[in-house]
Amino acid sequence: MSQTLTIRGLIEKRGATRTVEGQITACAASRDNQRFAFTTGEGDVIVAHRADLGNSAAWSTHAVHDGPTLCLTPDTDPHGFLTGGDDGRICRLDMHGEIEELGKGRRWIEHIATYVDGKTALIAAASGKQVELRDATGRSVLKKFEHPSSVTGIAFDNKGKRIAASHYNGASLWYTQSKSDNPRQLEWKGSHIGIAMHPQGEALITAMQDNDLHGWRLSDGHNIRMSGYPTKVRSMSFSANGKWLATSGADVVVMWPFFGGGPMGKPPQELPGAGGAPCTQVAFHPQQEVLAAGFADGTVLMIETTTQRVLPVLLGGNGSISALAYSPDGCMLGFGTEEGLIGLVDLAAA
Repeated sequence: MSQTLTIRGLIEKRGATRTVEGQITACAASRDNQRFAFTTGEGDVIVAHRADLGNSAAWSTHAVHDGPTLCLTPDTDPHGFLTGGDDGRICRLDMHGEIEELGKGRRWIEHIATYVDGKTALIAAASGKQVELRDATGRSVLKKFEHPSSVTGIAFDNKGKRIAASHYNGASLWYTQSKSDNPRQLEWKGSHIGIAMHPQGEALITAMQDNDLHGWRLSDGHNIRMSGYPTKVRSMSFSANGKWLATSGADVVVMWPFFGGGPMGKPPQELPGAGGAPCTQVAFHPQQEVLAAGFADGTVLMIETTTQRVLPVLLGGNGSISALAYSPDGCMLGFGTEEGLIGLVDLAAA
């Protein structure tokens, strides 16, 4: 498909794209909304500054990891990013482009997450069966949480008091401030491959190897089952108000209701797709009921969930969408593909 076709959509008027070496493994904005980072299978981190959003030639490239960069999250510091790599290193990339190694282990770092609210700031990183909980600086390990099998996803709750980890046969829910080393075990047989926490801490949801979702209502441990997917669910995103859980895994966007007693006994809502291409990535706007969705044909759409009005951001080409994220203020949308295309859209532009 020609380059002219690949940039049609909102990206053409309000953003910029660039092609880099390696698959894009993740993207995220800094907490101050001034920078957007993209990580690659080559170990690089590409950073775009908001002031240069429309000039992709000005986006900087940093060689952070020896081998693929596997995970990315905004730093506890509002200006930078944290990454984990195939080389077993946890690294900080600050606003000046300086790289600091915070830790190095024998196994690769597959998942990393941060929590910041007022005086509380925490960093969590998963490697093999272990999750390390670190202080705000990332230099001190506060706790180590051991699991029965490899950790496949981690998520903090909205108060930073709990951290959940998915693994084989269920999930473990740890209390970050507790002196006890005993987690709350949420059991369901099978391989759980990803995790999402309800914004108000009401439920914990995991994606499963056998094309289903499973969840637990945390007030009483009641099991929640959501099935019917043709492929594995690789991406999940709750709306900011907690009413909806959007998921990949079908040729439309599947959205489950978390209100009025749902999702138990309630069918999901289906949002428009991209002409039969599987949905690969979803991301809810941080304030509004507007969903960004990426597809296997390279299409990126923004969809208003109430009206189902669709705004094309990128139309096809350059590989399956492998990363998708809004900035915390909702004014930037970034995406990346398996073939190394990265893009940023200024949603605040007139």
